[in-house]
Amino acid sequence: MIEVIDSDTHVDETDATWEFIPPEAEAHKPITRYPSNPDPNRPPSRYWLIDGHRKSRKIRDDSKSLTKVEARELLDIDVRLRHMDELGVGVQVIYPTLMLVEPAEHAEVELELVRSYNRWLAERCAKSGGRLRWVCIPPTRTPDAVAKELQFAKDNGACGVLKKGDLEAGKWPADEYFFPLYQEAERLNMPICMHLGSGSPNHTPTREFSLGGFMNTTLPVIHGVHSLIAHQVPKKFPKLRFGAIEAGASWVPFLSYDLNRSMKTQFRSVSRPSFEIGTNVFKENNIYVTMQIDEDFDMILPYIGEDNLLVGSDYTHQDASQELTFAHSLEQRADAGDLSRELVRKLVYNNPKAFYGL
Repeated sequence: MIEVIDSDTHVDETDATWEFIPPEAEAHKPITRYPSNPDPNRPPSRYWLIDGHRKSRKIRDDSKSLTKVEARELLDIDVRLRHMDELGVGVQVIYPTLMLVEPAEHAEVELELVRSYNRWLAERCAKSGGRLRWVCIPPTRTPDAVAKELQFAKDNGACGVLKKGDLEAGKWPADEYFFPLYQEAERLNMPICMHLGSGSPNHTPTREFSLGGFMNTTLPVIHGVHSLIAHQVPKKFPKLRFGAIEAGASWVPFLSYDLNRSMKTQFRSVSRPSFEIGTNVFKENNIYVTMQIDEDFDMILPYIGEDNLLVGSDYTHQDASQELTFAHSLEQRADAGDLSRELVRKLVYNNPKAFYGL
């Protein structure tokens, strides 16, 4: 049995997530609310009230999510570890749920939420014996606090830094505003992880979110990768790894084509100098991409190679990305001769180990 690192799992934030917010900042603590007039034709719902705005807080169904609430909310670490054993997973890397989208517009609120989330997750994961690793959230609206927060995270089991691929703190990913963040992440050997989500606070009612969901959460990841490469940001931080998480990988050939064409045409007419795009722009820029196990490997591999692809289960989320048995499914494809066993090992162990520095 191949050792397995799950590159993309989640935690559902709870009221306990905010217990590290000090009394003097109590006003910034998220509050759980329930609709005053619930719709009898819809499942029960609730929401967070943060910084004067409503933010979705899902009530998940154990049978549909194929997980237990004790595992989703880290209420009982042993429950999660036992489920990992059943799935044949050795290590999970945890991303947030609420915090995938910018949680607050005011810097002082964001700072308190970020600090509390990081400390709560550090405390919970410390009980896992190293099997639960996590991606920290930087206080991007308070640049002076970034270095200290990343150092705390690194010292307490974090193996990556969450970064939005669109506007975050009012700045785009390639803006020099984020260079100190990238520099510190590089120093600490922590990759920058652009997960499906957005840096723009979203106050859209949950039932309307699907109208712009792809634009608001998936495309930012692809844009982030494109922007970083086009502005040669990875070249400024040669030891820093970047990841595109949960946006699939079928866009990889298009991005490679678009960057090559842009360098030959569009960039001639602007002040930015053009540069040579290599044969594998992802490997040359230390960019890793998670893919779904049913995507077209033959189409994707020529543009990124075997060493920069990851897979994950999307554990706790009940959506199109969920693949709890991804490792078993990949082994079945290897048994059928669709994939080499060496590629499977790279996807589930070698590559995530290298990307997250585990």
